[in-house]
Amino acid sequence: MSQLKKLAGQTLWYGMSTIVARFFNYLLTPYLTYKFTESAYGQMSILYAFIPFMNVVFTYGMETSYFRYSNRVASDSVYNTASISLIFSSFLLSGLLLLMFEPLSKLLQIAADPTYFLMITLIIMFDALTTIPFAKLRQDSRPIKFASIKIVGVLVNVLSIFFFLSVLPRLSVSGGLFLNLYNPQWYVGYVLLANLIQSLLTFILLFKEFLGFKFQFDFKLWREMFLYSIPLLIAGFGGMINETFDRIMLGWWAPVRTVTQAQAQVGIYSACYKISILITLSVQAFRMGAEPFFFKQTKREDAPQIYARVMKFFVIVICMMFLFVTLYLYIWKYFIRNTNMWVGLSVVPILLFANMFLGMYYNLSISYKITGKTSVGAWITIVGSIITLGINYFFIPYYSYMACAWATFACYGSMMVISYWWGQRHFFIPYPVGRIVLYLVLSFGLFYIHEYLHLLVDHFIKRLLLSSIFFITFMVVVLFIERDEWFTLISRNKKAQR
Repeated sequence: MSQLKKLAGQTLWYGMSTIVARFFNYLLTPYLTYKFTESAYGQMSILYAFIPFMNVVFTYGMETSYFRYSNRVASDSVYNTASISLIFSSFLLSGLLLLMFEPLSKLLQIAADPTYFLMITLIIMFDALTTIPFAKLRQDSRPIKFASIKIVGVLVNVLSIFFFLSVLPRLSVSGGLFLNLYNPQWYVGYVLLANLIQSLLTFILLFKEFLGFKFQFDFKLWREMFLYSIPLLIAGFGGMINETFDRIMLGWWAPVRTVTQAQAQVGIYSACYKISILITLSVQAFRMGAEPFFFKQTKREDAPQIYARVMKFFVIVICMMFLFVTLYLYIWKYFIRNTNMWVGLSVVPILLFANMFLGMYYNLSISYKITGKTSVGAWITIVGSIITLGINYFFIPYYSYMACAWATFACYGSMMVISYWWGQRHFFIPYPVGRIVLYLVLSFGLFYIHEYLHLLVDHFIKRLLLSSIFFITFMVVVLFIERDEWFTLISRNKKAQR
């Protein structure tokens, strides 16, 4: 239980930084959907679907490799080697990316603005250069500094966007310098500029950690780390296909006549996707705390039991979040200020459940990570990518963004099942499968029944009461089933206080 408390504490800090940071970013959704048309929001979404692909290429799995080898080799040597590797590759890849901006513009179906790609390249480069310093903070269990830098960076990003899109236009009316600085056709560019300011500030705040390496490059160690990380690169690239490539494909194949209309479909889908971010935030926060935690537990005899309990409680939390969003979706929809985008709200429950599968997959992936079988993760992700590409290719021309949502559901569900099957054969963990399935079925069943009854109620207070009854029902059932676990935890806390 003490190990679970330690994980919960670290996840709280990393999760707080991630959730608070993403929450402030999340608050931009109503603001940007109010400021942008559907097509402009779609163009921005396409660019932000491209950036994660490049992040994976620029970091090539070195973060996870750093965690693994820091527990096996002298940590200073690992830090030096990983840092030098990323510095060299970041500058090399940045030059290549700038040279290819014209064909990439055509591929993404956006305006070939070299300024856009310069900012995108610098954002990706600074993010790559801060990867290992951030990883070192996690490895050294320094979550407070980690959280502070993340939160400050996002606050600066949000304030910069507000300045560029709301303050600067007003200042430009007075003429002078501000008149020349403001371009009313460059809204997406201002969002990228704000992101660049954030990335640069983050790099400056981590400069001490960044300069903490010595020019000592262990080629033999680097080769081992690189070979370990290559499957992670493939898995990460496949993961980006599963996570963001559907926006790009939707822009290519949406059943509309013009590029602008296709971008509008992307904008609608992306805005509604934002509502499912609660579970996405939880999954990301969990990964930040769990990855180094899991590696540190490998030498414990009871490690499998710890992993199993972590999975159970994780599923309980994400089921509660699924219900919290879906049962109150009639309230959450007002988060999207552009009412033309509400037409896509039907994708939200599908995407929420899909991201629940993804979170469970990340739990299950510990089996191949701690055994060094990272190629398994690559193959699982490739299978998921094939499912994503196949469903989107065949069904987007007919069902638009609904095909994207179901492709995500099928992809993550398949990855979860395959990962569980492989893991139990090669590194058995006694997961409480019965209870996990029960909680998943219960949450979906409550949602489905609520959807039917919701149609019969047209008064807001009655809807709110109905939703709350269903939400409380789930919590009561969980507390009853896990009563022994809770009693044990409470009794241990009382003993600790004495």
